[in-house]
Amino acid sequence: MVCVLPGLEDTLANLVELVSMLIKDDLPTLLRPIKANSGISGVGQASTRTLLIKYVADFMSIDKCSLFLHTMQPNSNQNRKVVVPDASSNLSKKNQVADMFNNIAKKYDFLNRILSVGIDKIWRKKAIASIQSCHPQRILDVATGTADLALQAATLNPQHIIGIDIAEQMLAVGRIKIETVKKTEQIQLLLGDSEAIQFQENYFDAVTCAYGVRNFENLEAGLKEMNRVLRSGGRLAILEFSHPQKTPIKQLYQFYFKYILPGIGKLGSKDNKAYTYLPASVQAFPEGATFCAILEEAGFKDVQAKPLSFGITTLYTATK
Repeated sequence: MVCVLPGLEDTLANLVELVSMLIKDDLPTLLRPIKANSGISGVGQASTRTLLIKYVADFMSIDKCSLFLHTMQPNSNQNRKVVVPDASSNLSKKNQVADMFNNIAKKYDFLNRILSVGIDKIWRKKAIASIQSCHPQRILDVATGTADLALQAATLNPQHIIGIDIAEQMLAVGRIKIETVKKTEQIQLLLGDSEAIQFQENYFDAVTCAYGVRNFENLEAGLKEMNRVLRSGGRLAILEFSHPQKTPIKQLYQFYFKYILPGIGKLGSKDNKAYTYLPASVQAFPEGATFCAILEEAGFKDVQAKPLSFGITTLYTATK
């Protein structure tokens, strides 16, 4: 039996209105893949709202409805726990994360655009703009995935960009994208571990990472490695999801992250764990001032946290 919370349609309608306001010019780009995969002609903003409302009404069950009444609070550094994609697995977090991303690599970009409703493009532009002041010629993109941030970094016209990741299938998708835009001489993708980066000290002018640090098996070790390979005066830029604090953004975000995101992810990916792991890993991540303190302990200075899009994500910047 399907349970629909009172006011659910209004809540979802407000969510879509919020998304539309956030992405504005990106909305037509978002609607094209929705139209192509929905089987509905004439898709526009109104029918996108209908699809969301219908999907959640079908997806939510009574037990999930009751869970919506609880709020998600980010963990502090003191009670931080290790979140893994599959708690029943004997593999390390690092190996589980690599397997998970290898499994979803071919659909990752498509799902990422849908699930982030296009706002991620704006966030990446802001991250790369934050390292421009050091005029980087050598940039390292950690947990590069399919190379979206590395490709954005190319707009600064550096001499060389290196992207490392533990998931080879994600890198394979990224290499195709790099070849398509004829950037193979400028951008190189390598299999690499953030906790044992295969470059000498002080090698890079800037280090970036988008939505990867929460996947580190050892967060502190990974950050210290990023600091080690960064030259003195070099810039660090990290994008990571965070928790909005203001009503009603906070409630809409929690609802989207707990129900809509995992559900759409399951529909489009053969690895169901990937999109249930995401909200769990975000909840466990030591965000804001706590993460800034960890960055300082790793050797960075001038650490700043800048919430973006009402706090949906945070841009962390620092200098070595």
